[in-house]
Amino acid sequence: MANARISDIMGLKGGVIPLGFAALVMFSCVADDLSGEYLWGRVSVEALPRMTLLRAKPFWIELVYFVTLSFLGFWVLKALKPRTDPSFRPRNLDLFFTSVSASTVSSMSTVEMEVFSNAQLIILTILMFIGGEVFTSMVGLQLWKLKLMLLTKEKVASASSDISPSSTPTNNIVFDHVELGSLASKPEFQDLNLDGESLKFNSIKFLGCVVVGYLLVIHGLGVLMVSLYLAVISSARNILKNKELNMHTFSFFTTVSTFSSCGFVPTNENMMVFSKNTGLLLILIPQVLLGNTLLPSCLRFSIWVLGKIFKKKEHLCNYLLKNTRKLGFLHLLPSLHSSLLVVTVLGFIMVQLVAFLSLEWSSDSLSGLNSYQKIIGALFQSVNSRHTGETIVDLSIISPAILVLFVVMMYLPPYTSFLPIKDDDQNPLQPQERRKTRRGKVVENLIFSQLSYLAIFIVLVCITERKQMKEDPLNFNVLNIVIEVISAYGNVGFTTGYSCKRQIHPNGDCQDKWYGFSGRWSDQGKLVLIAVMFFGRLKKFNMDGGRAWKLL
Repeated sequence: MANARISDIMGLKGGVIPLGFAALVMFSCVADDLSGEYLWGRVSVEALPRMTLLRAKPFWIELVYFVTLSFLGFWVLKALKPRTDPSFRPRNLDLFFTSVSASTVSSMSTVEMEVFSNAQLIILTILMFIGGEVFTSMVGLQLWKLKLMLLTKEKVASASSDISPSSTPTNNIVFDHVELGSLASKPEFQDLNLDGESLKFNSIKFLGCVVVGYLLVIHGLGVLMVSLYLAVISSARNILKNKELNMHTFSFFTTVSTFSSCGFVPTNENMMVFSKNTGLLLILIPQVLLGNTLLPSCLRFSIWVLGKIFKKKEHLCNYLLKNTRKLGFLHLLPSLHSSLLVVTVLGFIMVQLVAFLSLEWSSDSLSGLNSYQKIIGALFQSVNSRHTGETIVDLSIISPAILVLFVVMMYLPPYTSFLPIKDDDQNPLQPQERRKTRRGKVVENLIFSQLSYLAIFIVLVCITERKQMKEDPLNFNVLNIVIEVISAYGNVGFTTGYSCKRQIHPNGDCQDKWYGFSGRWSDQGKLVLIAVMFFGRLKKFNMDGGRAWKLL
């Protein structure tokens, strides 16, 4: 039990806990170094939800977390007034859809973004921040630190009772990195390998603080650079002025959305209005990569640099870099995998960039841009197709070949690598541990693959929207539906939108709106897409599904 892995409590990509507890955890990183005492040692173990911490399934923890977060976001958004005509309020389902989209960092939209007031934009920013993968993984590390302390406490207390029934009671033992080190020197505890536990404990503690620093530094630099760009470049600043958007809110909102791989932008047109502002696009491109596909490589590099700078922490850095599989933290990969991941990510970007420029150079999608702006815009579009979903072009007018390529990119998990990786590097769990964590055979055999579930969702949407598919086939075609569903599953946010000009039987009341294609779906279709967004955010729990089905 004491050798449990981070993935056991975090569900591979990160554990989740209530926001108040998360804030306390973030403070503990700073308090550790300032006071030299372990903050959790002051917390009564009996006061914590012990059974939840040690036994709750990560899937249910995360599902409850995201559902609760979505409902809280919906209630706050509903309580706040929109920026447009006070008499107009988005429908409750659309507000809940938007809250789910922000919490699961999907950026699917059924409401124009400029409808939301400045206060509502701030709420969406908070939802994206605490729903992002880096934040939840950081919280999961701190939660794992607490769990390791409890398990070691039980281990020492059990050994103490075996040695002497009159030994120190469990409740009076306070554990931190100092206490573990002192206990390890005592003969009666030498068989417990407390030196190893102490090193592991301190390494996880250090890794948690590294992730916190990574999160804060990237966000701080991002907000600063976007703000400076808007302050210097009048064309970008005038866009916000004409739309009556607060410059500081835009900077915070866009930085958080980009780094968390959400893709929401406060403007109706997303980044299309900034297609000529190549400087802004170049500022956002690194944030897209640092917060998603290149996170493991950058995190590993950050730990290596910190080990070289701070010699006192070098042993912790070396432990983290050499024991990635033992720790089981998905965002910290072995050296070879991290290196090949960089090659894979850059390879995918280059393939998309060449294809996009080859097919769209003279098309309407890039009209009005000079050669340099086309190249930067295509690069921005290629980087965003994996998981972020910010766009500088109207996807409904680009070639079908590029749309299919984007569908493939949206489907791929963030740490996909097409280069050869050893089996033991790919999966941090050893075979015997995988057998221990395997669910019952009956349940396991009933689990479908990711593609199977996506096919089911697409069929469900085709059923709910069958009337529109018959009456408006140019807008409600299967390709557009597939793009919308895969985009929601990949938590990307790409959409082909809806155009009144493509109606076969024009409706005089039809008005073009700057929101996603799903904004024109029925309520039943929107509910299906909400389920897809939750499924996509939790897809890490079903990456090995469908093994019982054999294609011969």
